[in-house]
Amino acid sequence: QVQLVESGGGLVQAGGSLRLSCAASGRTARSYAMGWFRQAPGKEREFVAAIRWSGGDTLYADSVKGRFTISRDNARNTVYLQMNSLKPEDTAVYYCAAGTTVTVTGPLYDYWGQGTQVTVSS
Repeated sequence: QVQLVESGGGLVQAGGSLRLSCAASGRTARSYAMGWFRQAPGKEREFVAAIRWSGGDTLYADSVKGRFTISRDNARNTVYLQMNSLKPEDTAVYYCAAGTTVTVTGPLYDYWGQGTQVTVSS
């Protein structure tokens, strides 16, 4: 079992920044790839970014490339999502997920956090 706890969401003006954190725990947490997804009201969940614990391979959605950065702190078992130049369309609940491979496909992730709200005002 892997437990994931997100934090760092909030309200920010357009152009601002936020950093989300995802703390992972559990005996096998470090063997997983970690992803961030988001879901806006009335929309389907969409992939944002993913990273592998070992090696640091990353993957980004086109909509966030150049603005968001995913990173990991192995010592803290924590994955971060640094979000810069935020836009109102980035408003969503952001979820952290753990899976066996770095992929954009949500159903391939085995564990999910409870989500953290990000609201970007215009």
